[in-house]
Amino acid sequence: MVVIFAVAAAVLYGTADFLGGAASRRASAIAVLSVTAPFGEIILLVVALLAGGPIRGTGLLWGLAGGAAGGAGLIAFYAGLAAAQMSVVAPVAALVSTVLPVGAAVAGGERPGPSVVVGAVICLVAITLVSMEGGTPGGSAPRGGSLRGLAYGVTAGVAFGLFFLFLKNAGASGVWWPVGMSRLAGAVVALSAAAATRTRPVWWGSDRGTFGMALVSGAFDALANVCYVMATRAGLFGLAVVITSLYPGITVLLARLTLGERMRLIQRAGLALAALGIVLLTV
Repeated sequence: MVVIFAVAAAVLYGTADFLGGAASRRASAIAVLSVTAPFGEIILLVVALLAGGPIRGTGLLWGLAGGAAGGAGLIAFYAGLAAAQMSVVAPVAALVSTVLPVGAAVAGGERPGPSVVVGAVICLVAITLVSMEGGTPGGSAPRGGSLRGLAYGVTAGVAFGLFFLFLKNAGASGVWWPVGMSRLAGAVVALSAAAATRTRPVWWGSDRGTFGMALVSGAFDALANVCYVMATRAGLFGLAVVITSLYPGITVLLARLTLGERMRLIQRAGLALAALGIVLLTV
């Protein structure tokens, strides 16, 4: 079950990122995030109220911490994409965000079998390859792009890794309420960033298409969080993180299928490795 839930989380995260990225081409990233995060929170709170269940303080605190880390990571990630080389920021962030929680899992005593270890290593390579993009337009990189990109990538990766780790801890106290608190913290971070930069959120009256994509992105991201927590509850935490972190492959694939964007050879190799890694993880 851990593989099923983790794959579902990867598909949902990747689709949410694709829709959010498409919306961000029409409006600023903060304007989109200030819609996606609150809408996802509304969905989760409604479901949590309908599902019932106990509200445990520890789980809620872990959820809030995870949401804050995830929100900060998104801001650092988007800032890095704007200020440095995408081909540096994206793969570094993807790798660090996976290695950190996997390292915590191993330190916590998880000892997967040989095929799982090999599959996980292949997936780590796949995550890095799929996340690689071309350089800046015209072949010119921002001044000090590599070092700056490395700094942004590590910062975003650590934040995303903490998000995975904190949300896993939150899941020990349930699913819906802890994840709802996570999205609440993320919404506060997004809205605070919008207020600080005086950015108006996208809305129905200004651009229905962008607003609609932002809403669907928020819904998918919220459901992805739920699937991820379910995956961490169903089996090895490290395994759940590695598979879930394959979500950039879904984003790249959707861009190829719906927008006709070209996939670099290295990204195609990453997708092939991801498929191989998942097969080994399920053996």
